[in-house]
Amino acid sequence: MADDLGSDLLVVIGLEWSERGGKSAAIVYTLIETAKLNGIDPQAWLTDVLGRIANHKINRIDELLPWRYDQAH
Repeated sequence: MADDLGSDLLVVIGLEWSERGGKSAAIVYTLIETAKLNGIDPQAWLTDVLGRIANHKINRIDELLPWRYDQAH
């Protein structure tokens, strides 16, 4: 699932296969795997976080990290 989700995310955010694209891909895959390691569904977490991050207070951004995330949102 993570491979499919990661590949889909790379297409959605338009990453090209370059050094910059490789770094961005590494970030995406790290987010997915970190969510999985914390028992969180990566797709649900990313969908929720990306929908809320623009209106979330910067001094409380740590609440959106996978190890602090509550799936009840």
